[in-house]
Parts: sequence; C-alpha cells; structure tokens
Amino acid sequence: MTQNIKHALFLLLGIVAMLLTWPHAFDWMRNGGNILNPVQFFADAINAGGTAAFLSIDMAVAWVVFMIWVVFDAQRIGMGTRWGWFFVVLSYVGVSFTFPVYLIARERFLDRRQKAGQAVPVPG
Repeated sequence: MTQNIKHALFLLLGIVAMLLTWPHAFDWMRNGGNILNPVQFFADAINAGGTAAFLSIDMAVAWVVFMIWVVFDAQRIGMGTRWGWFFVVLSYVGVSFTFPVYLIARERFLDRRQKAGQAVPVPG
C-alpha cells in the first residue's frame, strides 16, 4: 500500500469516526452535557453500565495514553512539544479522528526529514 493511499485511508477512517460519533455527542449536549468536561462525559457513559461502561473506560484509558505519548513522541522525533500539545487539544474532537491525523503528520514529517538528509530517530 503506498503512503498516500494509507494516509487517505487513515483520514477517511478518522472522518467516518467523527461522522458516526458526533451526532451522539450533540444529543448528549442537548440533554445538558458539557463536551468540555471529560469527567462528566465519561461518568455519564460509565453510569449507563454494560457495553457503554466497558467502551468508555477502555477509551478513557486509551485517550490518556495517547495524550501522554503524543506529546513525548512529537518532541522525540523533532516535531516539537507544541505540535504534541496541539494534538492533545485536537483529541477533544475525538481520539479516533486525531490519532490517524497525527500518524499522517508524523509519517510525513519523518519523510521530509529523511529526504532533507536529516537523521530520523530510531523508535523506542
């Protein structure tokens, strides 16, 4: 799979995720939810129990891991801490959107560095 096709697929999946998830967020906000309060957001989902609780706890942990990783990864590869924090803020739109967008930005950044003859950091 070529890089551009892979990136297009990542972006498409991120957009699909937003289109599928945000209508539910709008319903929740119409009922008094505050999207800028992730504690309330996850608490309401967890209180529903069952599958909603399972998926909410799973996503909350994955989101925290993503926020920590993206800041340090962006700094480590040379994009800069500011870009990491940008993606943390963007993750409030949805991790399922932001994660693929970060992967695209990351790979393109590393490709540009490599083409410019700069050292590309070794994963780890």
